[in-house]
Amino acid sequence: MEQQTGGGDVLAGRYRLVEPIGRGGMGKVWRAHDELLHRTVAVKELTAGLYVAQADRDVMHARTQKEARAAARIQHPAVVTVHDVLEHDDRPWIVMEYIDGPSLAEAAKAAGRIEPREAARIGLHVLGALRAAHAVGVLHRDVKPGNVLLAKDGRVLLTDFGIAAIEGDSSITRTGEIVGSIDYLAPERVTGGSPDPSSDLWSLGATLYTAVEARSPFRRTSPISSLQAVVNDEPPALRQAGALGPVITALLRKDPKERPSAAEAERMLLEAMEGRESKAAQAYVPTRALTSQELAPAQEPAPQPAPQGEVGQTTALPEPPTRPPTATVATAASPADPARGWGGRAVVVALVAALLGGGGVFGVLKYTGDQGKEGDPDKVVSSTGGQSGDDGKPQAATPPAGYNRVTDPIAGFTLFVPEGWKRQANGDQIDYTPDDGKHFIRIAADPSPDYKDPYAHLLDLEQQVAKRTDYKKHQLNQNTFQGSTRAALWDFSWTEKQNHPGPRRAREQMYVAPDETEYAIYMSSPVADWDKTRQQFDIVLSGWEPPAGKP
Repeated sequence: MEQQTGGGDVLAGRYRLVEPIGRGGMGKVWRAHDELLHRTVAVKELTAGLYVAQADRDVMHARTQKEARAAARIQHPAVVTVHDVLEHDDRPWIVMEYIDGPSLAEAAKAAGRIEPREAARIGLHVLGALRAAHAVGVLHRDVKPGNVLLAKDGRVLLTDFGIAAIEGDSSITRTGEIVGSIDYLAPERVTGGSPDPSSDLWSLGATLYTAVEARSPFRRTSPISSLQAVVNDEPPALRQAGALGPVITALLRKDPKERPSAAEAERMLLEAMEGRESKAAQAYVPTRALTSQELAPAQEPAPQPAPQGEVGQTTALPEPPTRPPTATVATAASPADPARGWGGRAVVVALVAALLGGGGVFGVLKYTGDQGKEGDPDKVVSSTGGQSGDDGKPQAATPPAGYNRVTDPIAGFTLFVPEGWKRQANGDQIDYTPDDGKHFIRIAADPSPDYKDPYAHLLDLEQQVAKRTDYKKHQLNQNTFQGSTRAALWDFSWTEKQNHPGPRRAREQMYVAPDETEYAIYMSSPVADWDKTRQQFDIVLSGWEPPAGKP
């Protein structure tokens, strides 16, 4: 049985883990203390390997080793330094330079957008890192806002070479597969072509677009539609990019041969940083008719976080909880179905799904839950979290005997928790358990959900679970929770093979709050204890309140 790693653990007799500072589909990043050299470092833990078959684990481990080798080949001040690679708990860990500052994704979210001249400066540093990598035969292949770190001293650094391609090295990906963050994959990679340095420049263009426009140019409502947009759609017209606009457009040309070289891009970015429009960049901008919407006066867009996850972050700020962004994309050589509108090869997205030890279902996908009586999917069930007093102000709900009203000290949500259950941080999710996960409550929050509604989210999760377990559905339907009709519940069972093995059952309530945050409240236990757990789940939900200040 794999042992869970927590803060305070010491790796290789030297690196003491302090706290998690980033998490994504493949791993977790910790702030740690190097007790030999007395310095703060960032340690990347490969968590996804805990929950997959041995063959897949071997591939993940090889990729981690490859990341360290790739970064070690690059000598440039804008590349995060790798200090050490070690084995612990039967998997590899990477010890990296610790960067005190946010990622570009976090900075753009906090500020609403990045000013064009500052974005051009950031782009110049990233381009410098990419040119240094390309010079030694390394392609990054995952340039995105979450992998660009902004140190408080003004430095800009590129991190996470986890899926880098090293010239002359054997391929780590399986035949017919590519890996990357969907919104930032160059078109030629989606359609099965071989990446080259211009593919990294395209991803840089998409990254700069997201920074200045506060939205990803190709993000759609599903992974498939996002990939289709990358291949077929032109990005929406840039409206806040100023002199940087033509440079971004040049980098985002679909045909790699029509993009500027790295040297040309550097000159363009220098001009944009000085506030001057580049005539060279204008030559790359195709002419097209503007729509009436694009001709309308510009409006300040609502800030949106970068959509991709942040595995490999070395920032001191914690990542907002997100769905894992990295997908494995299998490309087929057969012609696309014309009815689908694809202009290249057929593309299938297989989201990484792995059985989670300790009673969970997915190590890389979010959890969801259930409320309402069995066989009555349309019944409206709502927890108000309290009643109004004589002064009209809400009063805190009173927990029943045997339960405590708990407000989470970090996330700020409130719920009723059985007495004796203890809090455990689980990356960007929070557990409460009396017995190290044999019975547990799990809470997850996603401020930028990937699906149009929780029901669509759950249907996708169900499909992944059914492929990999002896899954049995007891209930899956839309419902109403806390007044939100954008809600769904799921009740299912399976046989756990890892931590706490045996037949298990779970219920999950997912809903979207008025501030567009998607919350998931999940509870699981052995089937033998399900009657009690089912009753506990309803009580837990009856005390649910989102964080203070959020509706």
